Amino acid sequence: MKNIDGQLPTSAKMVFKGEIFEVWQWKQKMFDGSIQTFEKLRRTNTAQVIPAVGDKILIQIQEQPDRKKSFNSIPGGRCDWGEEPLIAAKRELLEETGYISDDWTLWREENPIGKIIWTVYTYIARNCYHKQPSQLDAGEKITTQLISFDEFLMLSEDPSFYERKDLYCELIRARFDKKFREDFYKLLFGVK
Repeated sequence: MKNIDGQLPTSAKMVFKGEIFEVWQWKQKMFDGSIQTFEKLRRTNTAQVIPAVGDKILIQIQEQPDRKKSFNSIPGGRCDWGEEPLIAAKRELLEETGYISDDWTLWREENPIGKIIWTVYTYIARNCYHKQPSQLDAGEKITTQLISFDEFLMLSEDPSFYERKDLYCELIRARFDKKFREDFYKLLFGVK
């Protein structure tokens, strides 16, 4: 029997709850009949956004207190427990950039690490427009920058790009595969 979206046995017990992570443990019968303790982490999901403003992509230059250097990123952050990912994506875009959109597409849904119950949702927000000043958390210093599609693809080479590992394959493929590049451009900017 499974619980928590089918990812833990019903016998699993939470043994620690931190600010971000929960630790769950359960006894698991092994193939030889012995019993071992198994463990998984659980955390809130993440929603991130690739925002298109006209024919540009809106990226961020961020500073955070636990990092020594600033880094490039796309808007995003933790979903609140129980919060729908699209609602979180819209909230994060507005809070971090002051931009909104009426044209959203869920592009990717990934569980990046097998031992962590955690999904990263990546949305594309087209035709974004500025609504208000950003409302940053106490641990964020963020400035925004509009870059071209080609500059966005080149973030695959930028070690300071936070989502580089998440988006590397798509960015590289779009640089070298003409058909994929055209389809990706259409997806980001809504070109028919």
